[in-house]
Amino acid sequence: MRTFLVIIDESEEATSALRYAARRAAVVGGAVHLLALVPQQNFSAFGAVQATIEAEARDRAEMLAHGVAGNLLAESGIMPTISVKIGQGQKIVSEFLAEHNEVAALVLGAAKGAAPGPLVTHFSAAAGNLPCPLYIIPADYDETKSDHQA
Repeated sequence: MRTFLVIIDESEEATSALRYAARRAAVVGGAVHLLALVPQQNFSAFGAVQATIEAEARDRAEMLAHGVAGNLLAESGIMPTISVKIGQGQKIVSEFLAEHNEVAALVLGAAKGAAPGPLVTHFSAAAGNLPCPLYIIPADYDETKSDHQA
């Protein structure tokens, strides 16, 4: 089954990427995998404080992912798989792609303006070395208003 990997957060561009991936998955009978990234906290002399901060960030990411999954199920009938990972985003996504050969495409949302975002910048520069196609979706892209059907 073709799986579309979407990196999610609370941004407008992540929502556009998710919407695009869901439509593609529905057309090809594929699946959507949501990957929520939790930045690793800077080292703290108080390990328990750092662990608490990371646990709270992970809980927020899981709540976001489950909320997004519910919306996706209601809108498209697709129930996505969810993963929440703590660490540096580029490294986590690269490792995930290396370990999951079912991923048919990495779908990222680009932020408006001159800086599309760190993941888009990194993975577009490395697109020739990725194990799957990279789709970059503009933040305000609305496929229903477009004649483009990728």
